[in-house]
Amino acid sequence: MSPIDGLIEVAVDSIRVHMPTGQHVVILKEKGAERYLPIWIGVYEANAIALKITGITPDRPITHDLMASTLGQLEIGLSRIVVTSLNNDVFYARLHLRQDGRELDVDARPSDAIALAVRMECPIFVADDVLDKAGVLPEKEDGEGDTPDEDRLAVFRDLVNSLDLPDLPDEPDETEGGGGTSN
Repeated sequence: MSPIDGLIEVAVDSIRVHMPTGQHVVILKEKGAERYLPIWIGVYEANAIALKITGITPDRPITHDLMASTLGQLEIGLSRIVVTSLNNDVFYARLHLRQDGRELDVDARPSDAIALAVRMECPIFVADDVLDKAGVLPEKEDGEGDTPDEDRLAVFRDLVNSLDLPDLPDEPDETEGGGGTSN
């Protein structure tokens, strides 16, 4: 449990791309536990998070760098971000800012909040009810899943298996690229 009641501290584990749709997902991992929270995000926010966590610095500041720099120049600190709720498959987050002893609480999309958090090196929290509702635990199959790599892969297998995708045909259409000859 985190030092803040009802909140669980997490860290950015990875950014993934769902290949069939090209959609991006940020995977948050509960600190000190094996629970993960996948949150679908936009491509720009995924790139912003990935740039920072991989240590790549663009030649010019991107939007989240600009925001972090502006907050710094105004002497506004980011004490934490919180993914506060999940309603109708939409996640909500709050920025907890501080300036001159004042605490400010600002609504934000989780993707933008996470992109700022990794830049400003502040903790990321998730409300425990959100993790209870949308968190994923790696499944251990009989005799399997004993290594950390297998545990990590199980989370993504479960995520892919939970996606609502159109059914694919059992066999390829014989008219497409079928082994016939052409005249």
